[in-house]
Amino acid sequence: MSTTKTPEMEGEVYFPSPQVIEQAYVKDWEALAKRARNDLAGFWAEQAEELEWVQKWDKVLDDSDKPFYKWFVGGKVNITHNCIDRHLKTFRKNKLALFWESEDGKLERTFSYFAVNREVNRMANIIKAMGIQKGDRVTIYMGRIPEIIFAMLACAKIGAIHSVVFGGFSVDALQGRIEDSLSKLVITCDGSYQNGKIVELKRTVDTALKGCASVENVIVVKRTGHEVPMEAGRDHWYHDMCALPIANDKCATEVMDTEDPLYILYTSGSTGKPKAIVHTHGGYMVGTYTTLKYVFDLKDDDRWWCAADPGWVTGHSYIVYGPLLNGATSFMFEGGPSYPYPNRWWQCIERFGITVFYTAPTAIRGLMRFGEAWPNKHDLSSLRLLGSVGEPINPEAWKWYYRVIGKERCPIMDTWWQTETGMFMITPTPTVPLKPGSGTRPFFGQEAEILNEEGRPVPDGEEGYLVLKNPWPAMLRTIYGDPQRYVQQYWSKYPGKYMTGDSAKRDKDGYFWIIGRVDDVIKVSGHRLGTAEVESALVSHPAVAEAAAIGLPHDIKGQAIHVFCLLRSGFTASPELAEELRQHVATHMGPIARPEEVKFVDKLPKTRSGKIMRRVLKARAQGLPEGDISTLEE
Repeated sequence: MSTTKTPEMEGEVYFPSPQVIEQAYVKDWEALAKRARNDLAGFWAEQAEELEWVQKWDKVLDDSDKPFYKWFVGGKVNITHNCIDRHLKTFRKNKLALFWESEDGKLERTFSYFAVNREVNRMANIIKAMGIQKGDRVTIYMGRIPEIIFAMLACAKIGAIHSVVFGGFSVDALQGRIEDSLSKLVITCDGSYQNGKIVELKRTVDTALKGCASVENVIVVKRTGHEVPMEAGRDHWYHDMCALPIANDKCATEVMDTEDPLYILYTSGSTGKPKAIVHTHGGYMVGTYTTLKYVFDLKDDDRWWCAADPGWVTGHSYIVYGPLLNGATSFMFEGGPSYPYPNRWWQCIERFGITVFYTAPTAIRGLMRFGEAWPNKHDLSSLRLLGSVGEPINPEAWKWYYRVIGKERCPIMDTWWQTETGMFMITPTPTVPLKPGSGTRPFFGQEAEILNEEGRPVPDGEEGYLVLKNPWPAMLRTIYGDPQRYVQQYWSKYPGKYMTGDSAKRDKDGYFWIIGRVDDVIKVSGHRLGTAEVESALVSHPAVAEAAAIGLPHDIKGQAIHVFCLLRSGFTASPELAEELRQHVATHMGPIARPEEVKFVDKLPKTRSGKIMRRVLKARAQGLPEGDISTLEE
């Protein structure tokens, strides 16, 4: 790639190399975008034709009961059939589907598509033996091991609805999700590993189930081998069940209606009960397949690594379903980026020849703290594309990622999407000119707008509410058990348009810049300032590794900016440095953005997916209750 400032485009722009353009699926972005814009149903029908259907749809999009949109109406399909079964009829039968490494690097496991099929069928037959039928809910609470993927695919195969709860969630969070979904079965592990320590998954399940009457059985996969209590009649070791005749490696794939639920996944807002987002077999399948293919340009010889956890939507869409739908080879790593040393990820990329790598800005900023020596110890030349997900990536981190990890030749796919959207919504493709910190433009078939409080579009360069104008196949269908909340939450503020809950702006080139959640916008003297912008300014200072900004009440300004900074090694907290950082922000963003106060901290409160919990900082600063902190890292 080359970087330059051009009179045609605003700001710093990185252009793709001829080699990237030559091998990309999407060579002419404008032409495909125009085709999708002019014929939304036709575009998505064309993508769906690349997959196998038991019965083809009668209608691509049914919008007769807005906002309860339906896709590929009348079609019959099963997502697991397209993830596994159809590949067994091709050369991919013997292709590597999944390879896994343990946190300590002492264990490796590999599975061809044929082997994944065998494992999923066994798991499906065992789940059926537990009395689970089509439409029943199954809660999955596991570590980052291959069996979590097999469990999800097995549920889908037999028509059960999986509800994956991230394996770091607390007893209360797990119990609440099991109760809400009325799950009959829980699949878990004896424990998992995190930074060399055992996470007590089975014991957490035991405590949670004291208040859950719906659960009849628990399947326990052995991972750590440490002793855990097993309740007779309820708890079953998975390896023991695999030795029984019921664990046949042949299992029929249930034929599903395209609109049958595939899974529910809970996402918490800043207040209130977590929302159970519902995704379906047909539309979600087409959306995840298409976005991964076009955005990350996946080819048969690629080795794909999405470094998320299967417990989040990123894991559902782009560890489990998207890669298998594309017939890709995926790597799964049990551990995190910096245990036991900050080169753990770079070690994996070199060792396994990863070609496409997808992670979160939080992880990139965390690894930046340790400097360039760690990644420079490793040969990262196998990489051809990089990706970012989860929150806006500040330009400083983008450039470090591009320069140090991608060696200035790997385009960065900065993707914006949500649990609710199921698939990428604002994203580049490899052939699009890139601007550090921008997600570029809406994916094919989508249109986005930036609106003010009254619902009118704001001029380019101004911030406002980000809304999506068109329905898309992988969109959530409802909130499980609460359709009214679905309408109220997403479709009521601007009728007919999907309210994302994010603040953003668009530049004159049509590139979108996500600022952050609407509740992560600080209004200082009438000026809307995004926490992400303030944090980017702070992180661009050589002393700051990570930062969090919040708005606190101010008698004159309405709100004032307070920031929390984590320093890089070699720097010491002092009043002089605090003042220097205040001035640094004012220089970068203007005097209006000068922080009222700078506090130096040893750590920031984060969710287990790596997002900074600014509302917790805000509550602590004001001595208020912290609310639901079940998603807090520790």
